[in-house]
Amino acid sequence: MTDILLITPPFTQLNTPYPATAYLKGFLNTKSISSYQMDLGIEVILEVFSKKGLTEFFEMAEKHPEKSENTCRILALKNEYLKIIDEIICFLQGRDPNFSRQICSEGFLPEASRFDQLDEMDWAFGHMGFYDKAKHLATLFLEDVSDLIVECVDPDFGFSRYAERIGRSANSFDQLYDKLGGTTSKIVEITLALLDDQIESQNPRLICFSVPFPGNLYSAFRCAQHIQQNHPSIKVAMGGGFANTELRSLTDTRVFEFFDFITLDDGELPIELLINHVKNSQEKPILKRSFLIEQGEVIYVNNSKDADYKQVQVGTPDYSDLLLDKYISVIEIANPMHSLWSDGRWNKLTMAHGCYWGKCTFCDISLDYIKLYEPIAAKILVDRMEELIKQTNERGFHFVDEAASPALMRELALEILRRELVVTWWTNIRFEKRFDRDMCRLLKASGCIAVSGGLEVASDRLLKLIDKGVTVQQVARVTNAFTSTGIMVHAYLMYGYPTQTVQETIDSLEMVRQLFEAGAVQSGFWHQFALTAHSPVGLDPDAFGITPQLEEITFANNDVQFVDHTGIEHDQFSYGLKKSLYNYMHGVGFEMKLQEWFDFKVPKTKVAPDHISQSIENQLWNSPSANSKVLWLGGAVAIDKTVQEKSGKAKNLLRCVLETKTERITVKLPIEEGTWLLNQLPLLSVVNLKPMSYSDLKSNFEQEFGDFEPFWFSKQIGVIRDNGLLLVL
Repeated sequence: MTDILLITPPFTQLNTPYPATAYLKGFLNTKSISSYQMDLGIEVILEVFSKKGLTEFFEMAEKHPEKSENTCRILALKNEYLKIIDEIICFLQGRDPNFSRQICSEGFLPEASRFDQLDEMDWAFGHMGFYDKAKHLATLFLEDVSDLIVECVDPDFGFSRYAERIGRSANSFDQLYDKLGGTTSKIVEITLALLDDQIESQNPRLICFSVPFPGNLYSAFRCAQHIQQNHPSIKVAMGGGFANTELRSLTDTRVFEFFDFITLDDGELPIELLINHVKNSQEKPILKRSFLIEQGEVIYVNNSKDADYKQVQVGTPDYSDLLLDKYISVIEIANPMHSLWSDGRWNKLTMAHGCYWGKCTFCDISLDYIKLYEPIAAKILVDRMEELIKQTNERGFHFVDEAASPALMRELALEILRRELVVTWWTNIRFEKRFDRDMCRLLKASGCIAVSGGLEVASDRLLKLIDKGVTVQQVARVTNAFTSTGIMVHAYLMYGYPTQTVQETIDSLEMVRQLFEAGAVQSGFWHQFALTAHSPVGLDPDAFGITPQLEEITFANNDVQFVDHTGIEHDQFSYGLKKSLYNYMHGVGFEMKLQEWFDFKVPKTKVAPDHISQSIENQLWNSPSANSKVLWLGGAVAIDKTVQEKSGKAKNLLRCVLETKTERITVKLPIEEGTWLLNQLPLLSVVNLKPMSYSDLKSNFEQEFGDFEPFWFSKQIGVIRDNGLLLVL
């Protein structure tokens, strides 16, 4: 018998497991609590997109009374789909790379409406190899089949969500409850069959569903319903991101026809106490942040005196049990960051619990998962990275922090370099001014390939109202520092923030246009402001000029409808903003007037046409911080003496030769100062646990020579600084 079965219900990602169950399993290992985990989503997908699965779906589609022209075409070509579906999945799992040339050959894949996109994407294929092009074509192939399933079999189906509309803003449980009382779809039947197989195999005492998003909610309830009806001895619990943000005001007793417990926030201690309760049959349970039903009423039990576990105590995520070699890597061309998200398998980790900034007024900063900030020491982080590499054979890491702090990223990079660990990683950040050229070079050297951060509304007034702690000018300089280092930048963009004017929306678009034209940003995504109950705006709407339309809350409570006192219909800007961004990401449309993106009158921008380029070029010179760390990323330097003739006078110099990965660099220095510098380089190496500060280096120099700054900012030292000598705060 297994103590706990951990389940991620359909659907999240195709390419990599959602990490919540792996985190919990890693913790349970430290407590010697037996557990097994499964990603029901990928298992269902593999059943659906197989020759056997598609045969059934095609038969159901053929019986559907009304079919679109696109569906009729797919059905007419069904044998072509069935013939290659298993091979396509195998290829997307990375097991048959040679198949890419066949996929790319003209006329091999059956093509329906999704392939109409190819006319707009020919530009991309010039930059893609056969393998990536084939993955994209195979993705379109699957999306065509998905369209047929949605139209004729199950309108709730989606690759990364299921019945999401039901899970969103469900203040009342009525709609979901009614749907759960109806018939099951073929997708649900497949899900429940896989669930039964695992229950029979593991015989768990407790089944815990981690529900991160609204698109997982319905499936979780369907599974819980099935367990209650067919395996009544097993207790069922729900936790995860959806519960943490949406179910804090839960009062509807009908929810507990499906779940025995619902837990909030960090799951480690709650799940430990739950299994103790289940195993020991406590009359009065000792629990942490848990809802249950007692005498016909929903009660909230938080009577444990134990403190939540520190991040250092929770163990390394454990991805065993999951079908790591079965995940499907797809490619989305339209958005580089979305492509990174969906292509390849990433070990997911966090550098810290919560957000170190914790001030953005649109964010749920009142909730513990953001409010309680607890960083993890870089040494422990890299220990966990090494453990996961051994466990998964994958060297890619996605740090899923709300926003990683610059200080922690610096220490992480240094620890990776000290261990000579070869990894690839990316994360979310704030566009802090500490991310200067040298910091970005350090991150790049450690394996960082991309960052994403919130520019939100590209207006200084609104950024101040959001309490973002950045300006547009600062964002321009920081994104340029990342990009010039070879690190891709994705910007989260927002429109419709309370009090935002039409002029500010258009000016924000102009800022975005200039950022892309300058090459400072490569990827972006516009989303409309959504009012959440636990954000500063939601907690004090009057201060932001909106009136929430509150309803009685018995089930979910997060997204809140509201009236904006400006009276502006922000929805109307959605299409134009997204269409322009699509073009900017492809490097086109910069010359078009902003009016051309909209089918209604908009004002001319008041932003100067060179605002971003001037922000990047006109950076103020600041004296180096005394606390900045001086780091040497280069290797050994070959030296010899040379003589330089100038104005009839001979001068003895030290010639230093630096061998970089791409070229040989030669620098000539005065012999004494050059010798001093070469003696310092081993002390500045990243392998040293205590890097030397700028003030210490300066003091050391001035004990032997004169003023340090003319030497540090000389042309010759500038060349060395460009090739591995960094100053990082």
